[in-house]
This record gives sequence, C-alpha cells and structure tokens, in this order.
Amino acid sequence: MKYRVTVFLGAVCYGILSTIVKKAYGQGYTLGEVVGSQMLTGFVLAWALVYFIKWRAGRKGYKAAVYKQPTWKHRVILMLAGMPTAITGLLYYQSLKYIPNSLAILLLFQFTWIGVLIHAIGQRRRPNGIMLGTLVVLLIGTVMAAGILEQGMSEFDWRGVVFGLLSAISYSLFILLSGKAVPGVHPAKRSGWMITGGMILVFVLFPPTFLFDGTLFGGLLPFGFALGLFGAFLPPVLFAIGVPHIGEGIAGILGAAELPVAVLLSSAVLHEHVSALQWTGVLVVLIGVALPELIARRKLSGVLRLRQEQAAVSDSN
Repeated sequence: MKYRVTVFLGAVCYGILSTIVKKAYGQGYTLGEVVGSQMLTGFVLAWALVYFIKWRAGRKGYKAAVYKQPTWKHRVILMLAGMPTAITGLLYYQSLKYIPNSLAILLLFQFTWIGVLIHAIGQRRRPNGIMLGTLVVLLIGTVMAAGILEQGMSEFDWRGVVFGLLSAISYSLFILLSGKAVPGVHPAKRSGWMITGGMILVFVLFPPTFLFDGTLFGGLLPFGFALGLFGAFLPPVLFAIGVPHIGEGIAGILGAAELPVAVLLSSAVLHEHVSALQWTGVLVVLIGVALPELIARRKLSGVLRLRQEQAAVSDSN
C-alpha cells in the first residue's frame, strides 16, 4: 500500500505545478525565469541527494552503488535524455500564458495516446482494439473536459492549444527515452545527470540573468524552489521508489491523479470556472487511462481461474 501512496503523491506533485506557474506569471516573472529557477533548484536538490547517499553509505562503512562513475559517453546520453523534460516545461508553461490552467493540463495529458502512436509507428504495428477504444474514450473525455461543447473552439487562443499539444509530444518522447537511457546507472545519479542536461538547455535558450540582477532573491526564489521541489526533484524520486514495486500499469493509473489535482487547484486557487460537464470529462479521461490495465487484469484473473479449475479437475481424477 505504501508504494501506491508514494506513486500517487508523485502524481499530485506534478498536478501542483501549473498553479504555481500561473501565480509566478501574475507576479510578472518571465518564462525563462520560471523554468530556469525550477531547473536550477532541481539540479541542486538532485545532486544533494547523490552526495547524501554517498555520505550515508560512507558512515555505515560500505560502498554505495551511487559511487560507480558513469563514463562520459553515458553522462552525455543521460543529459540528452533529460532535455525533453526541460522542453516539456518550456512548452507547457508557455501554453499557460494563453489558455486556462484546466485546459493546459488536459492538452498535456494527451501524451497518453501520443505515446501509444509514437510507439506503434516505431514498432510498425497497429494498436489493438482495446487501445483504439481507449483512445476514443480519452478523446471524448478531453473534448468534454476542455469545455469545447459549451464554449466552442473560438473561445480558445490557438497559440496556447498548439503549445499545449507540443508539450504532450515532448513529454511522450521523454517517457520513451528516459527508461532506456543507461539503466545500469544508480537512479539518483541518473536523475542528476538528466536534470543537468535539462538545465543546460534552458540556460542556453534563456541565459540565467536572474542569478545576477537580483531577481532570484527579489521574489523569484520561492516560486523556483516550489517548482524545482514538486516538479524536478520529488516526482522522479517518488516514482523510482514506488513503480518497481507496483508495476507500470498501476503506476499509470495512479499517475493520472495529476489531472484532477490540477483542475481542482485551477478552480479553488485560480478561480477558473470548471463546469459539471467538464468534471464529467475529467472522470471520463481517468477511466480511459485506467481502462487498459483494468481489462488486462480481468483477463489475467480469468486465465488464473481457468488454470485453477483445470488443476482441480486433474487432481480429482
């Protein structure tokens, strides 16, 4: 149970981010300052964790796995694999400038079917009937939750919609790449190098002038720390702890908690209007996310029951 709670809390952390970003924009901070301070905080926290593990292992008199140094080739691969998460943040946070928080998170959530599409293209294999049915459910739920049925498309700024969908594509690529990038390296060190790559990319695109002009300690730091803690540091750590014990299927279902948390905060903190139809759409999206795993578990349970019955018959004979 505790591992499920761990993954759930990781998803909740992600659901908090968009509200913090909206608040930061309300204080006049720019996209580069918001994402740059987030990546900087994540970088500091990630490497602090690496060295804490080393220190703790040294005090107990044994050598931690984190001591193993990856080659420079592996470090470069990890930094490149971490760049999509920075791109995702840039695109997602940019979309928040033009569209409501509740719509932006729904667009980001399209990674659920975009990832399936990218995987199918890469494998040159058509998705099965269950997956296609799931995609239909997800799209119906998204249309309902976005408020399109009530407001129409003319109410939305297309710039925000485009940035939101691009963030979903980027996030899908991050998920596909992150699991394959140098899996033999200690998770803490993997996270450290991946966040390092993301931070370097952000600082190249948006030079970190906030470090020198007084902006960081003039009010940006609390936003950057909160975004780094809840976005770049805690979720990867919590997922690394919980996912291996509960499996990717259940983790995907629990990870969907990000969506209702973000929409709830949009309504409660940002005072965005979320209608009953939109909440119904959120529920439909969550059902769509859970559907493949629930069907798979039902099939597995049927197979196990059939084997037990066959075993009982053979024993009686």
